[in-house]
Amino acid sequence: MPKEIKGNASRKPPEPSASHADIDDWLGRQMPHLQPILRALDESIRTEIPGLQYAVKWKRPHYGLPELGWIIELAAYDVSVNVVFFGGADFDSPPPLGTADRTRYLKLTTLEETRRPELHTWIEQASRTPGWT
Repeated sequence: MPKEIKGNASRKPPEPSASHADIDDWLGRQMPHLQPILRALDESIRTEIPGLQYAVKWKRPHYGLPELGWIIELAAYDVSVNVVFFGGADFDSPPPLGTADRTRYLKLTTLEETRRPELHTWIEQASRTPGWT
């Protein structure tokens, strides 16, 4: 029997904070080979989107805006990092992975992939697309 896909509706969203300290702590606890990728992503998100709120919940950092909700989540695994866009299905050209609800994501394994132009376009689009509230 296939496993039922659950959306975010039953999950309580993280509590927002203006402080980036929890994400800094989280970054420092990740695998050393993933830290450059995660730090580059964090810097890109913070540079591209002013006025962010931050949280770490379910061992994942969340980035959001008061008027749009949570818009981006990072997920670190053994060999890769997923960049999750909660409103990604609504982007002009959505990220390639994901079929549940409006969430779309991409998987990165190298620092060079953080410099892809489409990634920065998706971050910019996330700054004006409603996410998870």
